Formats: sequence, C-alpha cells, structure tokens
Amino acid sequence: MNELGMSPRRATIVTGASEGIGAELARVFAWKGHEVVLVARRREKLEALASEICSKGGKAHVVELDLCGEGAIDVLEKALEQAGLTPEILVNNAGFGLIGPTAKLDQAEQLAMVDLNVGALTALTLRFLKPIIATRGAVLNVASIAAFMPGPNFAIYYATKAYVRSFSEALAEEMAPLGVKVSCLCPGPVVTGFQARAGFDFSGAMSAMKASLVSAEEVARQGYEGLVAGKRVVIPGAMNKFTVAFARLAPRAVLMPILAFAQNGR
Repeated sequence: MNELGMSPRRATIVTGASEGIGAELARVFAWKGHEVVLVARRREKLEALASEICSKGGKAHVVELDLCGEGAIDVLEKALEQAGLTPEILVNNAGFGLIGPTAKLDQAEQLAMVDLNVGALTALTLRFLKPIIATRGAVLNVASIAAFMPGPNFAIYYATKAYVRSFSEALAEEMAPLGVKVSCLCPGPVVTGFQARAGFDFSGAMSAMKASLVSAEEVARQGYEGLVAGKRVVIPGAMNKFTVAFARLAPRAVLMPILAFAQNGR
C-alpha cells in the first residue's frame, strides 16, 4: 500500500528504451497491455516514444537516467514509488559494445561497458527481484549470440554477454518454483544505434550482411513471445540459430580464427 492506502499498479521496466531493440520491446509490452517505464539517458527520444504509446491507448512513463551513475537505481525506485508503480517485469536491455583490439581500445570505455552490461543489469535484477517474485512476474535479459562464443576484437563485449546468458539461465532455474519466468534474448546483429557506438561499418562487403539481418521489431516480438512461453533462451532468426549451433560444436582451434577474421572484416 502507498501513503493513500492504494495498492501500487504493476509496471514493466524497460532499460535502454530510447531506440532499437529497447524501444521495440517497450512498444510490444505496451501493445500487450503493460504499463511501461522507459529508462535511458536521452529524454527527448523517451518522451517521443511515450507520446506514441499513450496516443495509441497505452500507458508509459519516462525516467531519464544513467544507470551507471551514483545512486541511479535509488532514483529509479523512487520514481516508481512516486508514480504508484511496483515492478512486475524487468527488461534489462541497456548495453553497448566496442569493436577493436582490446589493447588499443579506450580502457575507461571498456570498463564502462562492463559496468553497464554486467553491473547495472545485475544490480537492477537484485533490487527488483523481491517485488517481481511477489507479483509472480518476469525478467527478460537481452544478451546476444555473442554469449555463446569468444569474440576476438570484441572480447569484452562477448564476455559480458556470456555473463548475461549464464546468469539468466541459472536465475531461471531458481525462480521457476516461485512462478517467475526468466528469459535471455540473444539476437544477432541488428541495425540500430548500437552499431554506430560499437564501430561497425556496413559499407562494402558488410552491406550484404545488413540486408539479411532480423529487424529490431521482429527481435522484440520473438523476445516477448519467448518470455510468455517460458523459454529460457530465445534466438531470433534461422541464421543466428545456425551460428550458435556451429559455435557450440566447433573446436575452439577452428572457431577462433573464423571469429577473428569476421570481426576484422567489420
């Protein structure tokens, strides 16, 4: 109960909701009747998305926030309380990658990647797990097909996503008896702002790959449906499923040079 003696309304928190997969996930949950809380650093994009959702009969709230900032989760929790909301579903989508040799990339940026992709995701889950359990809700963590293999020239990003998948699968097993669903969404490359931040170049030979990518909208749809169905790992796209199967079966001595060549080509 809040100060007025009213029970808080259930909400779905979506981090990294300003664009790409995060924005599409927010749309999917909103169209399915969930009251969504949009979390990211870019207020203008969040407000535009919230206006779109509300104009179509949905309910959306904006929380402009740097998840790696001091006291960020306290700020988010307070915003939820002030709006009369309690977390039912947590969608951990916020994250970024950096492509290039580990020794040459900026050290501070690489550590910031770990802080966001691993630290913030874990901290959010730990903070909101009790109310999620109380509402028999769910957690959807966004990883990548990178979670299934090492990534030369993308080493730390791949490692962070391996953590997300491992954490998600273990948490799913723990939460199952409590009626809480936990899914890990593992898309392949998607054309979003992520690629610009990571340093991808889709010109030349990579343009053919761009044409075959699964859209952010489709990734979000499959992520939502997989969560509802109780799937612990969701891999959108036949080519991505094949890539993961190959990575699981191929000897590391064969796989590593292939991956290194592929990353160099980007």
